[in-house]
Amino acid sequence: MNIQDSQKAVDEWIKNHGVRYFNELTNMAQLTEEVGEVARIIARRYGEQSEKESDKNKDLGEELADVMFVVLCLANQTGVNLQEAFDKKLDVKTERDHDRHHNNEKLK
Repeated sequence: MNIQDSQKAVDEWIKNHGVRYFNELTNMAQLTEEVGEVARIIARRYGEQSEKESDKNKDLGEELADVMFVVLCLANQTGVNLQEAFDKKLDVKTERDHDRHHNNEKLK
């Protein structure tokens, strides 16, 4: 499923199950909360903090999907074609960073 199809699927879900979109500020707060959950898993599972027993069964993929869902909601409600924006961003990064990382001594 491409990003545009994902935006449509989220919009259909909102219409059929969610009643309406939360307002943009509420969704921004939700996005922050979801990113925090991802950060908690990464910090404890892959970082130096010890993982609490209650966090060991948390699914990183599920939490990343929560982030994606809210990002898609924000894109829908603000009229952003995220597929178009992502494709453009990838082109910009490719042109700008073509040699940058290959020439970075820190990455060798």
